[in-house]
Amino acid sequence: MSKRSVNYDVLSPVKFLPRSALTYSDKEAVVYNDQRYSYREFYNRVNRLANALKNAGIGKGDKVAFICPNTPPMLEAHYAVPMIGATLVSINIRLVAKEIAYIINHSDAKALFVDNEFAGLIKPIINELTNVTNIVNICDISAEKPLAGPDYEEFIAGGSEEPVEIDVDDEYQVATINYTSGTTGLPKGVMYHHRGAYLNALGEALECGMNSQSVYLWTLPMFHCNGWCFTWGVTAVGGTHVCLRKVVPEEIYRLVEEEGISHLCAAPTVLIAMSTFPGAKEVKMTRQLNVITAGAPPAPAIIKNMEVIGANVTQVYGLTEVYGPHSICEWQPQWDSLSADERAKIKARQGVPYITAHYMDVVDPASMAPVAWDGETMGEIVMRGNNVMLGYYKQPESSDEAFRGGWFHSGDLAVVHPNGYVEIKDRMKDIIISGGENISTVEVENIIYNHPDVNEVAVISIPDPKWGEVAKAFIVPKPGTNPTAEDIINYCRENMARFKVPKAIEFGELPKTSTGKIMKYKLRDKEWAGRDRKVN
Repeated sequence: MSKRSVNYDVLSPVKFLPRSALTYSDKEAVVYNDQRYSYREFYNRVNRLANALKNAGIGKGDKVAFICPNTPPMLEAHYAVPMIGATLVSINIRLVAKEIAYIINHSDAKALFVDNEFAGLIKPIINELTNVTNIVNICDISAEKPLAGPDYEEFIAGGSEEPVEIDVDDEYQVATINYTSGTTGLPKGVMYHHRGAYLNALGEALECGMNSQSVYLWTLPMFHCNGWCFTWGVTAVGGTHVCLRKVVPEEIYRLVEEEGISHLCAAPTVLIAMSTFPGAKEVKMTRQLNVITAGAPPAPAIIKNMEVIGANVTQVYGLTEVYGPHSICEWQPQWDSLSADERAKIKARQGVPYITAHYMDVVDPASMAPVAWDGETMGEIVMRGNNVMLGYYKQPESSDEAFRGGWFHSGDLAVVHPNGYVEIKDRMKDIIISGGENISTVEVENIIYNHPDVNEVAVISIPDPKWGEVAKAFIVPKPGTNPTAEDIINYCRENMARFKVPKAIEFGELPKTSTGKIMKYKLRDKEWAGRDRKVN
């Protein structure tokens, strides 16, 4: 039977805002420093931005780029841009000018909005931007307009508050393009469609137990997978967005207390900073703080440290290509009676698919046959469903490779426990094969994290004349401690099989992406310079 308007409506995350503006019109929607917008005011500002974009000649199919931290304009763009049928391109604020120029040009962006803190990245490349016809300054840290073009508030003042008719007639219309980090080449533009964004936003709200009383703190960058779709999910339930320009533990805890934060998302590196903050244990939480973590498999020790200060930590797992989280470690009541260490160990697993995702498996990469649910047999995590990207923008060959066999291939190696819960063991490119034995760097890292003097750790392979490759650990000690390489190696010998023990230890800072992931490839490239490394 054909679809009819009486029984079918195009799914778009933009539609959450008009509903919440009607239902919660006077309720606080957005908080940022001394700015507080009700849902009515939030909706009015979004309409102004949408109408101003249309007045500037931006319309359906056009791309609009934003270089902006977690401030209200970045949130407003997540509605106004796809509302008019255009595509939002949120750019990582930690990139260098050359990378930003590539993304702006590759995405064919016609409009560019730039927070004035990052205008210095645009000035050297301004003449290289081939398609940009409109530039707008977001003057948040000062009134200065570093680039030729109006201030954001001036720009939206030229737009009407008249509600914009949502110009989305196909659920698979591209709503946003998110560029990957490009660690193995140029960044790839991951295309999100309206249907996937709508469903993943609802999945976040459902899985994280959010409702109209929820207060969400923006510690996760909105440029990263559109804030895992929480940009839309918080609005869907009528919750409150608390914007945060810089992720600083002291400021996080201040807002947790003063604003009554109920939810935040963070990579493990942010949780480390929060749990080791000197005043963490003195923080007075007026309500349960629910922390959702992903980005890298968190060590059980990190989860345990956060729960000691009163937070409830939930592990989710996903990639940019699946709108952020795809699976969650759903908690079971029978685990409540376990010890803190055992609970933390379970919570570090990647779990089962989201309510709105359904499809995830661990398979033999060659045969695509599912692995045994024995907690030991490793395979690659594959996914499919509504929240898998449309593909990579203007890169059909890469899209076909990612979708081979009718599944999205994650590149992550994992096992499945007898209860069906997935646990990542490593990235395919990170697994260490030493003398024919597989060594999970994640397993070794989790053990080293339990050493009382270790704050952060990354384990990689290094060449070895006898075994081909062996493990090396890069460690950031806890403040005030001074562990030696011998201390760490002896600890490892007591807690893991001999062949897994790192043969080398190095102390110092770890290179990280803007979303807190440790860039192991930088450590590995240095160790393997001039040599070939093959991982089967």
